[in-house]
Amino acid sequence: MTDFLLELRSEEIPARMQDKARDDLARLFAAELGKAGLAAGSLVTYATPRRLVLIARDLPAETQAVSEELKGPKASAPPQALEGFLRKTGLTREQLVERDGVLYAVTDKPGRATTAVLAEAIPAIIRGFPWPKSMRWGATSASTESLRWVRPLHGIVALFGEELVEIEIAGIHSGFATFGHRFHHPGQITIGSAADYVEKLRACHVIVDQDERRALIRTRATELAAGAGLALVEDEGLVSENAGLTEWPVPLLGRFDADFLTVPPEVIQLTARVNQKYFVCRDADGALANAFVCTANIEATDGGAQIVEGNRKVLAARLSDARFFYETDLKTPLDSQAAKLANIVFHEKLGTVADKVDRVAKLARWLVEEGIVQSPSPLVGEGRGPLASASGKGEGDSASLTTPPHPSAPSALPPASGRPCSQHGLDSAGRCLPDAPTRGEGMTLADRAERAARLAKADLVTGMVGEFPELQGLIGGYYAAAQGEPREVAEAVRDHYKPVGQGDDVPTAPVTVAVSLADKLDSITQFFAADLRPSGSKDPFALRRSALGVVALILDNRLRFPLGRVADRAVLDFFADRLKVQQREAGVRHDLIDAVFALGGEDDLVRLLARVRALQAFVATEDGANLLAGYKRAANILKKEGHAPGGDGVVQAFGYTPEPAEAALIDALDAAEPAAAAAVAAEDFEGAMAALASLRAPIDAFFEGVIVNDPDPAKRAARLALLDRVRAAVHAVADFSKIEG
Repeated sequence: MTDFLLELRSEEIPARMQDKARDDLARLFAAELGKAGLAAGSLVTYATPRRLVLIARDLPAETQAVSEELKGPKASAPPQALEGFLRKTGLTREQLVERDGVLYAVTDKPGRATTAVLAEAIPAIIRGFPWPKSMRWGATSASTESLRWVRPLHGIVALFGEELVEIEIAGIHSGFATFGHRFHHPGQITIGSAADYVEKLRACHVIVDQDERRALIRTRATELAAGAGLALVEDEGLVSENAGLTEWPVPLLGRFDADFLTVPPEVIQLTARVNQKYFVCRDADGALANAFVCTANIEATDGGAQIVEGNRKVLAARLSDARFFYETDLKTPLDSQAAKLANIVFHEKLGTVADKVDRVAKLARWLVEEGIVQSPSPLVGEGRGPLASASGKGEGDSASLTTPPHPSAPSALPPASGRPCSQHGLDSAGRCLPDAPTRGEGMTLADRAERAARLAKADLVTGMVGEFPELQGLIGGYYAAAQGEPREVAEAVRDHYKPVGQGDDVPTAPVTVAVSLADKLDSITQFFAADLRPSGSKDPFALRRSALGVVALILDNRLRFPLGRVADRAVLDFFADRLKVQQREAGVRHDLIDAVFALGGEDDLVRLLARVRALQAFVATEDGANLLAGYKRAANILKKEGHAPGGDGVVQAFGYTPEPAEAALIDALDAAEPAAAAAVAAEDFEGAMAALASLRAPIDAFFEGVIVNDPDPAKRAARLALLDRVRAAVHAVADFSKIEG
């Protein structure tokens, strides 16, 4: 068995494309070899900025000889059929094999050298490579048939063992030579085989293994920060990106002017990360430090001092821009910024962003005034109040007020202190002047919810969000706090987009909950009303994500919110589908959600989920499984007889003496129906299931001892009415016809 090495050397491959390129190379290589009946023992792929590498282990020297058989006409077939078959196969009549009166063309194909298979496969892989973006270059680029690659392809190394696999594509010939590090070893390197490839390149300052480069960056950056008494802000995406930008990574620690720390920490980290690919650090108190770690692609003779200084200057220029945006934005009150939203179209069918803000503000106030969103009770911290979340915390907990808005910002928003800042109330650092009047006193919870909603989108027109769209909401929270808005308002502006996906933090502060819920509900109901609902894989307005956010807000905060008060049937069905998705990871069965939704009128998600969980626990018991079987038997009989639900009612006076099992079922229903109804009304769904469980034995006995389709019409009608009563009793809890199994 022999190893095969393939290196495709080009100009710089974007870091974001490298991992997928490695996967695609392995997939395409395996597929091409599979066509020839070859398979490698294992495939290893590497990527650096300048090369894409594959090593296939344990390939045979040649493919196996195969015998192909093609069935032809019968031996007695007309001459025309035989002639056509001979033309198709290129054989003579004497070369055909006859078995059971049928002619077969048997062709023995000898094995092919693996090098020949590879020489055909590699050009096909290169020409068919699925880069997200590719280019043509050179004199031949005028033709659309010319080679396309992510960046100009300069060289190919293709070695089967120590033998060169000769390949030519677009004037590029395979060979034994590659190049080392662009600066440390710019000359040619001769590769002997796959066995010495990795170490030869390492000797020439190229680490081809991307995982090794990532580990080096991660470890060294952490060590540098620790050596300076700091802690590195971990960022695995940034580790991967720096590894994709360097072949010989050398992390270096630098410092920037501490005056820039007056800018919100998220702005500093985003500037460093997005623009410069730098890591940032925290000090011993957990606050953002004026330090960064950059990753050089060279071992400098001065230890990297000039590299650090150059990077410091570039970062300083970026931070100066960010500080300019921040301080300029602070000079304009959010109310003035919000007025500009009238000039921005939200959607051609739904008006401007200002129109949306007005709807959201009214809805947020309504949610509070209707008691759907309330101030936390004294029991919230114990997880029993109306706003208890999955973590058992609500707005009344100190932890909820100091939760960091971002990994680089351990402190929450700066204290508003109840003192506003107008364009005349800021100092040069953006802080409130001491003579500003008081704001926020006397505001009710509804006032604060409406106020937060009217300011929530104002930062969309700020310079900072124009430069860093990722900061929308968060930077608005800083601006709201700086201009003296109440703390709850500033936090609601900051967090009203949450949750933005599965696993994201779910707000628990009442003002934030009201604004976030109103924002998402407005988007869903308005787009549905405009017939712009999601379909298939298309969801251009992210309504599925918004619905999941609504579900999470309601369930985590245990909001008693009948959605039917703001949503039509189509929207409720949409929420039912999203609830199934949201609860799938929790192990809740989708058919049980359907069973409860099918009853109609159940639009309180907290109550619905409590009923579903009780139902799931019940059907998992022996009583539940047997009752489900009995219900389905009764429902099938009623369906076969065309007996509509509630069609005939219960026969009040029998014209015959009922069978003992028949009388026992009537007695059981007389006891179970009011018990189940009372339990459902009290939202004691376990009790409702227990009441239904009492029907299990009488129903079993009824089917064993009573003939439903009795020849006597009176008996048959009475017994069908009794089965209809059983069905109605079960439906008081859930529509068992929707339950699978």
